[in-house]
Amino acid sequence: MLAMIMAAVEGLVAIGASVGAAIAAIGAGFGIGKIGSSAMEAIARQPESAGDIRSNMIVIAALVEGVALFAVIVCVLTMFLN
Repeated sequence: MLAMIMAAVEGLVAIGASVGAAIAAIGAGFGIGKIGSSAMEAIARQPESAGDIRSNMIVIAALVEGVALFAVIVCVLTMFLN
């Protein structure tokens, strides 16, 4: 009986970790898409500051991607270390 409960818990942990990683990846995709969209709009409005806008966009996109990677790694570690 206890083995069945532990197997169910391990299965639920795997499902939860997979859903968490998927949500993190989808959120990062939306975030980077919004950053790119806003940067292109800003460049269209002020073409002379394209270099500054582009460099800021790259920095912010890297930060968003780093947070998403951290979330995915936490989810994977949760799945394998439980």
